[in-house]
Amino acid sequence: MVETWRFIDFQYHSPAFNMALDEALLEWHSKKLFPPTIRFYGWDPPTLSIGYFQNIHKEIDIDKVNEYNIGLVRRLTGGRAVFHDKELTYSVIVSEDHPNMPKTVTEAYQNISRGLLEGFKQLGLNAYFAVPKTKEEHEKLRNPRSAICFDAPSWYELVVEGRKVAGSAQTRKKGVILQHGSILIDIDENLLFDLFKYPNDRIKERLQKNFKNKAIAINDVANKKVTIDEVRNAFYRGFEIGLNIRFEPYELTEKEKAFVEELAKEKYESYDWTYLKSNRREE
Repeated sequence: MVETWRFIDFQYHSPAFNMALDEALLEWHSKKLFPPTIRFYGWDPPTLSIGYFQNIHKEIDIDKVNEYNIGLVRRLTGGRAVFHDKELTYSVIVSEDHPNMPKTVTEAYQNISRGLLEGFKQLGLNAYFAVPKTKEEHEKLRNPRSAICFDAPSWYELVVEGRKVAGSAQTRKKGVILQHGSILIDIDENLLFDLFKYPNDRIKERLQKNFKNKAIAINDVANKKVTIDEVRNAFYRGFEIGLNIRFEPYELTEKEKAFVEELAKEKYESYDWTYLKSNRREE
């Protein structure tokens, strides 16, 4: 039986609004106000999002972020920093006790990511899941060398030609799974690597050189240059196939938008959340 999920279509929003809306959807779903929901979105301006536990002062070059007029926001999810620019970002909100969601994080991650896998197939790309085969590969996933998300694939993230093409993060709160992630269309490696701190220039050069063998964007491997609309359509269909669902389009009410805007201002735009959060224990 095909289940109906809500779908919030692609729009560009501010960094704080994007993260506030993902949290609001989690909150509303936990209170049974929303059914399972998938959302597509973009970032205005291009933004560096950092993981819940990352130390911004240790890892991020704030001066460069400001110089490039890049947005900066801390996510509710863990993981490493992601530069959001020429991409499709998605989020999935579904209950932990949903019949199609396994109890373990990695298995649930794999189930949700089937939608991504099918989306890449819709674009004609031979994507597959990254699964470590050796103890050494497993340790590399557990202990990444850099603060950059696309520096290496994690469990069940999607790779094409052996290189990571989508990066995702997941959290579970109030009985709800929130998974969101980036589907790269194009990537500016020089700008990306300018946003981080390194012990010295030699290490930066080595990491950037190795990065080319670890990450890739859709337009680096597709038969033709794809547009955001084409990517949106491919992953819309991909999630329907991969999760065996049917989408019901939905637009936020004015009351819901006001709630998100207030949360964005009070939490995700605040200095305390963005800059000091990594110095505290999880709430």
